[in-house]
Amino acid sequence: MGHTQRIGVFTDGKLTWVSEESWERTPAYKNETLATENRAVNRDLGIELLLEENVCCEANIFIRKITLKNMQERQREFRLFFNQDFHLYGDGIGDTAVYQMDHNVIVHYKRSRYFLIGVLKSNKKEGITTDIDDYAIGQAESGGLRGTYVDAEDGVLSKNPIAQGSVDSTVGVSLQLPKNSSKVVYYYMTAGKDFPEVYSLNNLVMEEGPESLLERTEECQRAWVNRSDTDLSGLESRLATLYKRSLLVIKTQTDADGAIIAANDSDNLQFNRDTYSYMWPRDGALVSIAMIQAGFPEFTKPFFRFCKDVLWWAGCMLHKYNPDGTLGSSWHPWIEYGQPSLPIQEDETALVIHALWKYYEATGDLEFIKELHEPLIEKAVFFMDGYSYPNDVPVESYDLWEERRGIFTFTASAVYRGLLSGEELGHILKDDKICSICQVRYFKLRQALINELYDSERGIFPRGIRYEDHDTDRKIIDRTADSSVYGIFEFDLLPADDPRVVRTMQNLEEKLWVPGKGGMARYENDTYHRTADLVTGNPWIICTLWLAKWYIAKAKEIRDLEKALELINWVADCSLETGIMPEQVHPFTGEPLSVAPLTWSHAEFVDTITRYQEKKAQLEV
Repeated sequence: MGHTQRIGVFTDGKLTWVSEESWERTPAYKNETLATENRAVNRDLGIELLLEENVCCEANIFIRKITLKNMQERQREFRLFFNQDFHLYGDGIGDTAVYQMDHNVIVHYKRSRYFLIGVLKSNKKEGITTDIDDYAIGQAESGGLRGTYVDAEDGVLSKNPIAQGSVDSTVGVSLQLPKNSSKVVYYYMTAGKDFPEVYSLNNLVMEEGPESLLERTEECQRAWVNRSDTDLSGLESRLATLYKRSLLVIKTQTDADGAIIAANDSDNLQFNRDTYSYMWPRDGALVSIAMIQAGFPEFTKPFFRFCKDVLWWAGCMLHKYNPDGTLGSSWHPWIEYGQPSLPIQEDETALVIHALWKYYEATGDLEFIKELHEPLIEKAVFFMDGYSYPNDVPVESYDLWEERRGIFTFTASAVYRGLLSGEELGHILKDDKICSICQVRYFKLRQALINELYDSERGIFPRGIRYEDHDTDRKIIDRTADSSVYGIFEFDLLPADDPRVVRTMQNLEEKLWVPGKGGMARYENDTYHRTADLVTGNPWIICTLWLAKWYIAKAKEIRDLEKALELINWVADCSLETGIMPEQVHPFTGEPLSVAPLTWSHAEFVDTITRYQEKKAQLEV
């Protein structure tokens, strides 16, 4: 929305913001950490900046280490400016920013959100005050005022100590640098729910020093990411690096209370006035499975507790949720053909149960399964059992793309897998009723799906079907090629090498492979963010990795994995230079489209690499 946090440099009587075109910017991460190594060079002014940034592992503290280099053959004075423009709670109404002289810091606050800003010119400092040399607080976006960053243009700030409403702030520090020399400055921000909390964290920065906190945070992140169970030996170095980057990205997208967020890219807000900052139970379940298989099962426990708490009274998951557990925005109606209708995607309920079984397989944590028995497992099983036609086919729900209502191959396959997992969980809980319900239901369901969903005329599984006026004798087949049909083998309805599956996947690859850059489109004639009518749709990371998973699943010899590796490398080629993966890419340029990072993209990459390495090890024996 344009509310930028600016970094500026004033020297030789001129101010330049790092976002301006005169700067060459190179974003990067340090290997195996979330610490940045962002470089910015202004050759005209002879300035180089290295920005090393991180968020402390155990405290709500953001630290930016700035190494400022004077590239000219003379001593010069520099003034670094940092501008804050928060819009707390997302609206920029009723915010307050205040300068606190006792600690020489600025605090922005509204209700129970407080952010404290300080600057240090060295790692250790005596006393309690920071090294801020100049400051200004003012109003922005009202009365024609642009903000205090404009005040920095002459290198001197107004020292206005407080403002309320729509506000911003700017702080500055002055440095003398000899020719061809560098100095380090630390900018930091603490976050809390009141003054005592942000001041307590400020004391921690002052006492321990920002450098120590940065080093400890990097050590923590390296230790965590290298706990993965996946053997990466023999894997190309860039793929191993991208695998670890994906694990770390997933960690950043996971809320402390369990919500696994789809994406936090604000670009989408400008597209449709909404975000991807929601928890979709399907995305969360598939991300959880990837993390469990990679060796991080404990990471997923808060997610399952979140699902237990938000489960709809009928026993199903609704469309999507906010990170605090409240219901998210939706475009799915609660009425169909004049009758009440559940606006759900049934796969979201089924896949949570499937993921929970994967958790137990990895951990044997019976006490946790007992905790979720009645409030989650039992209710979800009862729902999946009852949400069906007399012919045992699941009742219509929305597809995983959230665009149409029907009976879909992906959804039905996921329900089948959810019932299989429900039976397994019933066994370990010694719940004969759950076991019996699941066993009877999935046995009938499998046969019903093969009878009803298989398109015998074409010899493949279609995207789905629907019953006209809910009459099971009036079936309409949706023959649109859709990459999600991979669910037939993914969820164990049929093996990957079954002739029906082989024909289905070959049909998908033939119709959905995108000419030019390559990669798999979601489905035929997909218009979402489509950039060219010459292609059936933009290539998606997750859909391309689903094809790779099929090649891995059916491989009988090492050489059978070559195509899968080619697809994995395609995904690596489409990732940003930082290792961030988008949702989809431009069909001809490979430019990232829609949101980035998409948590699901990173999870599918992790899961595909895990499967590839496991299958390769099996075939090499």
